[in-house]
Amino acid sequence: MKIMFIIRKTLKIKPSSLFRLISTATLPEPPTSAAYDELINTAGRNHDFATVSHLLNQRYEKGFFATNNTFKFISTDISILNDVLKTVSDLEKLHCRKTSYTSLISTLCKIRRVDDALTTSNAALDGDKSNADAATFHPIISLLTRGKDFDGAWRVIGLMKEKNVARDVTCYNYFLTAYSISKDLKSNIDVLKRMAEEGLKADARTYDALVIGACKIGKVDGGILILKKMLDDGVEAMYATYAHIIGSLVKLERFSDGVKFVIDQGGTDKKLDVHNFGLLATRLIGAKKVDEAKNVVEEMVKRDLELDDNLRKFYDENVKV
Repeated sequence: MKIMFIIRKTLKIKPSSLFRLISTATLPEPPTSAAYDELINTAGRNHDFATVSHLLNQRYEKGFFATNNTFKFISTDISILNDVLKTVSDLEKLHCRKTSYTSLISTLCKIRRVDDALTTSNAALDGDKSNADAATFHPIISLLTRGKDFDGAWRVIGLMKEKNVARDVTCYNYFLTAYSISKDLKSNIDVLKRMAEEGLKADARTYDALVIGACKIGKVDGGILILKKMLDDGVEAMYATYAHIIGSLVKLERFSDGVKFVIDQGGTDKKLDVHNFGLLATRLIGAKKVDEAKNVVEEMVKRDLELDDNLRKFYDENVKV
């Protein structure tokens, strides 16, 4: 820092210009995405958009892409959005522009600037239509559905249709998850119809959302049937999907059904067995069902499943002779 100060004073160069001079000419190229993010954010805070542009282009050429932290600097000064949009629109390569637009939108959604995020998406589409795809809109739809602004989220879907941006399954999964958490399963039916009309197939998160909905209204058996359908369709379930069912069975005090469930799902994937048996035992301990938890932990030992530190302690104190 002292050397930088001396150079600036001697050559009478402004800090922003000095940063541009050094970053684009003499400093070694950043070795990681995080290093690029740090330099871009420094340049952005200094309103040095020429350096921002240089670094975005350079990182793309080196095989690094924009991250969720690339445009973090805009969160402290939203007034520079137009300058940033101009910088991004002038980037040399299509994919570089595309990922930069998506990263910028993600940052704007983090600070809950929905209108600015929509302005950015429109800016992307007003240029080369290839600057945006469904992923460009994911942060906006996610923010709106999590905030239960479903009307706003559907307007975004309408905008995508108007601009001929194909929706993907992730767009609709945000709706399914939010509706399920709100226990609005009727709306989920409408979402599934839309997906079918657009030829979109359910993925793991689609089924997970539907399991959440079943468990939220106390229909855990329906959740188990959805999981079975999922596996029959050849879609690998996320650990979270099993967790929803296990948690609901314990909450409903259906402890023997919980044991049956993890046993029925066990035997083919040891890592999954460790998760399911371990989670069930942990939930039972939390519900103060010591005898039931002992049985589950004993079964884990019989199956040679690894116990975490808490379950190992429980086993030593309550099961091990």
